[in-house]
Amino acid sequence: MNYYQNFQEQIDNIKKTQEDIKKPTLLLHACCAPCSSHVLSVVCEFFDVTVYFSNPNIDDKEEYHKRLDELKRFVTECDFAAGTKVVDGGFGPEEFFEMARGRENLPEGNERCYDCYKLRMEKTAKYAKENGFDYFSTTLSISPYKKSSWINEIGMELEREMEGSGPIFLFSDFKKKDGYRHSIKLSEEYSLYRQDYCGCIFSKMERERKTAGQASSSLSSSMENL
Repeated sequence: MNYYQNFQEQIDNIKKTQEDIKKPTLLLHACCAPCSSHVLSVVCEFFDVTVYFSNPNIDDKEEYHKRLDELKRFVTECDFAAGTKVVDGGFGPEEFFEMARGRENLPEGNERCYDCYKLRMEKTAKYAKENGFDYFSTTLSISPYKKSSWINEIGMELEREMEGSGPIFLFSDFKKKDGYRHSIKLSEEYSLYRQDYCGCIFSKMERERKTAGQASSSLSSSMENL
């Protein structure tokens, strides 16, 4: 399925009805400012956007607030995001660890990651329904390391579960059309903090092991050349 095309069709439908009515509301789940940057440049033209920072996968409180504060700074400094609101879903990694129990040593991109996407998107859909939003979506698909098929599959299922009584899922594959590259450019332009792991402790440990392995390999190569 072409999720970017699905997104474009949704936007085209909104354009047809937007001339005489106010913008529909969108609750956009976000994991950080860099991932939000390009996405906001796309959706703010068509939606009244509220960014929902819900990331129970982050267990380091300092890291959590660093990302949240950077997101708030970005939306206040960036012209195309003017008027965008930010809602803090609250720090609380306990439910993530409960979800990940028994799967702590799996590599990134496995079923633990799928359920992590689902956990965050469920919270987003629930908040969107309770607060009367027209649409909900997530910035997660901007990352080349995250599977857009999983993200959209979860979003469609959440919309179905609400049986027409909740918001519409806005399809996403925001990495398309150089979206990821644009997010890097915006990050540089606004000097955004770009973390080098997704947020969970397991991702951080895997990244540290890879970094240590690369350093060890580089040292071995240097010694061989002596």
